[in-house]
Amino acid sequence: MTEHTRTENEEMDFSSGLGAFEAKHFSRAMQLLSPFANDGDAHAQHMLAIMYQNGLGTVENATEAVKMMTASAEQGYAIAQHGLGFMYMQGECVEKDAAKAVEWFEKAAEQGLQGSMTTLAMMYEQGEGVEQDIEKAKELYKAAGFDDLA
Repeated sequence: MTEHTRTENEEMDFSSGLGAFEAKHFSRAMQLLSPFANDGDAHAQHMLAIMYQNGLGTVENATEAVKMMTASAEQGYAIAQHGLGFMYMQGECVEKDAAKAVEWFEKAAEQGLQGSMTTLAMMYEQGEGVEQDIEKAKELYKAAGFDDLA
């Protein structure tokens, strides 16, 4: 897939969509960001996933939330990988699956996402979704910047 260069108008719509989301004008954000998400924009997909997951500006829709979060995560968008990991860890919008949660948290952690490193450390510490490994937990806590927990 070749990367689409946004026109000035598209860039304005995208920025307006993000601004609408931040201002909690979710139905406007949904309207403005949907075309970008449908065209494969990982950031827009992540934002729509959050709105579908929580019923913000649209009817709550677990299927669409997972579809959008997965599409974004599969493109390597670290925050979406973390979000998908949480969906699997909590059993929110999907069947609870700690092993899948670990897979997605690892992908986000590899990109340096501190929250994913910390969550993985706790999962290794507790043996949730992985074989308990205190040393691995300590390494992850340290990588996340929590030397006092390592």
